[in-house]
Amino acid sequence: MNAPSISDRGPRRFGWPQRVFSQVLLMQLAIITGVTVLVTGLFLAPLSAQLDDEAMRRALAIAQSTAAQPGIAEDLRTTEASASGPVQSAAERIRRATGAEYVVVMDRRGVRWSHPETDRIGEVVSTDPGDALRGREVMEIDSGTLGRSARGKVPLYGSAGSSGSAGSSGSAGSSSSSEVVGAVSVGIEYDSVRARLLGAIPGLLAYAGGALAVGALAAYLISRRLQRQTHDLAFSDISALLTEREAMLHSIREGVVALDGTGRIRLLNDEAQRLLGLGPEAAGRPLAEVLDGGRTADVLAGRVVGDDLLAVQGGRVLLANRMETDDGGAVVTLRDRTELEHLGRELDSTTGLIDALRAQDHEHANRLHTLLGLLELEMHEDAMEFVTEVVGVHRATAEQVTEKVQDPLLAALLVGKATVAAERGVSLRLAPGTLLPDRVVDPRGLVTVVGNLVDNATDAAAGSGDARIEVGLRAEGRTVVLRVRDSGPGIAPEQYASIFTEGWSTKDLPAHGKRGLGLALVRRLAERQGGSVTVAGADGGGAVFTVVLPEALAGPETADPATAPHPATTGDNR
Repeated sequence: MNAPSISDRGPRRFGWPQRVFSQVLLMQLAIITGVTVLVTGLFLAPLSAQLDDEAMRRALAIAQSTAAQPGIAEDLRTTEASASGPVQSAAERIRRATGAEYVVVMDRRGVRWSHPETDRIGEVVSTDPGDALRGREVMEIDSGTLGRSARGKVPLYGSAGSSGSAGSSGSAGSSSSSEVVGAVSVGIEYDSVRARLLGAIPGLLAYAGGALAVGALAAYLISRRLQRQTHDLAFSDISALLTEREAMLHSIREGVVALDGTGRIRLLNDEAQRLLGLGPEAAGRPLAEVLDGGRTADVLAGRVVGDDLLAVQGGRVLLANRMETDDGGAVVTLRDRTELEHLGRELDSTTGLIDALRAQDHEHANRLHTLLGLLELEMHEDAMEFVTEVVGVHRATAEQVTEKVQDPLLAALLVGKATVAAERGVSLRLAPGTLLPDRVVDPRGLVTVVGNLVDNATDAAAGSGDARIEVGLRAEGRTVVLRVRDSGPGIAPEQYASIFTEGWSTKDLPAHGKRGLGLALVRRLAERQGGSVTVAGADGGGAVFTVVLPEALAGPETADPATAPHPATTGDNR
């Protein structure tokens, strides 16, 4: 079934592609881009906070180091606040050494004793120094006279005390005997923190761009693979095809079984469930688990190959064909031939009866003419002996055949063929040891095989000096072995391989159609049932055809083999 085109599925929606390739590619690119942006943002957010914290801790450490400098507290108490004072000199030396934006030393009133801008010395600080003057260390991001900065503030103790321990933010830094004489405030320019953050962004974006490129390439390759596997169809087309497939598979009157490469059943439509006697739960299970061996399981599993293979399952005659798929699995179709088999058996019986009656018509006409002549000549005793002999011969032949060949259809065929052969001057007899029970699985198939071989043997033996045909049928377990021997000219060994080819024949082509179908049909029927056919030369001249049909007999438990279904065959049986 041809896949429908995209244009067959209704109007398009503008702005969004219909093909699976384009949709999957766009969705994957959108997902990859979103994830990349999210990860980048999640990385930058803590990085900014980390840089802020690092700057504040650095400012606090510089402030602690400044407060620990010997002499600063004493100079704060003994000198005046001026640009040339010792406190300003010490603070500026520390600022230049550490790269801080400012180092401000203030007294308890909040008056600056040091500042990068000397004209601000002696003024009150712009931010509240209360926490530091109360003995607490402070870290913060704030704005002052020099702009936004990361700040650290620590108390400045007199000679009797000591500065607080580094890292003890928010706690008192002296003993009860210490005296806070001022505070130290250190600022780290916030623009430098932001510059570090912005400097890290290009590298981060480079990594993000690389990840985005790799993801885009992977998305493209995945989309291309999906494009090949979906034949570039739209999702709506795929959905419609699946819906149509389900409806078609479950509505057709032919069984469909799909198997994967491991022999597991992937699909089993309604008709296949009916023919195989399985339920929907069989889907997904191994074939060997749901079918307990036998020819049907062999055909479905591919252990028996060929076209129109015959199989019997649960009293039904199935015609199976198996096709391999690209992924190592297979699709098997099953057709029910049970009803056709019953009709075929009736047709075979009628055809065999017509042939026998046609042959006997000529024979009885000749015998009636003989009987009429004997009566006209008033040879009444000779006429009685003639009638007794004829009746006795026919009765003996029929009794002999039905005693050794217990299948009624096959026995009727042999009686009819014996009459036809006798009309042509050929003697047909059963071989010693012939015995076939009435348990034939496929009587019609066996009738076709025997009928074709006997017809060919009759044609070959007719006209020879001692024209005779010998038919042997015997059972070996459930296997039937058939041998047909004739007294004809035989077949050259180099032709053994070609005589079963369709169209091969030693006779002239008839006006009404083909010749050379009989032996080809025999081989096809034998191979369908898992058997074989061979030919060899017979002792004293002629040819011997041997057909071996495994499992051609039903088990002894079969109640009524005559009514059991039998595999249907195709082609002309004559």
